[in-house]
Amino acid sequence: MAREFRRVVTGHDENGIAIVESDAIATHRLQRPNRPGVTLTNFWLSDGTPAEYDGATETCEGPFILHPPKNGSVFRVVEFMPEDPEVMATLDGKAAFAEMGAGANIVEGARHPFMHRTDSVDYAIILTGEIYMLMDEEDVLLKAGDVIVQRGTNHAWSNRGTEPCSIAFVLVDGVTTRAEDQKGIPRR
Repeated sequence: MAREFRRVVTGHDENGIAIVESDAIATHRLQRPNRPGVTLTNFWLSDGTPAEYDGATETCEGPFILHPPKNGSVFRVVEFMPEDPEVMATLDGKAAFAEMGAGANIVEGARHPFMHRTDSVDYAIILTGEIYMLMDEEDVLLKAGDVIVQRGTNHAWSNRGTEPCSIAFVLVDGVTTRAEDQKGIPRR
C-alpha cells in the first residue's frame, strides 16, 4: 500500500495575514500497471520563474506529466517498492513513460527498462529506505538522508532491497547548451 502524504498550503487572507489555505491528503497521484510498485505524488507545480506565491491555491490538476512545466518546477515524492527482476524483464519502459508524456525520454537498449533522461535539474533526498541510482555504467547505493543533484543525465532507480524507498524530488525545467549532451532527446 502506497503512503499518503498530508499537504499543507499556506497563503494570505484579504488583510495580508498568513493563513493555511489547504490542509488535506495530496490527491494528485499516479500508479500504473506499466510500472508496478511505483507511486508518484505531486504536491505543487509552478509554471514560471520566479514562482508566483500569491496565485492559485491548487496547481496539481490535469494529467500527471513527468516533466516540470516549461520554465517551472514540480515538487513530488516517488515511492519505489522492492523490484522483482523477473517482472522487470517483462516491462515496457517506453510505454510506461509515454503515460506521463515522456516516452521519448527512455534510453533505448539500456540495462534497465526505465533508464531515462529528463530536461531538468532534479534535487532529491532519500526519505526512507535505500535505492540504487543506475547511471550509464555505474550503480550508486543511496540511503535515507542522502541527497542527489541530477543534472539531465541518463539514470534509472532500482530498489533491490526488501523495504519501500521514498524519494522527495524538486524538478526544475532546464536546458543544455552542449550539443554532445543532447543524445537524441527531444528538447522542449
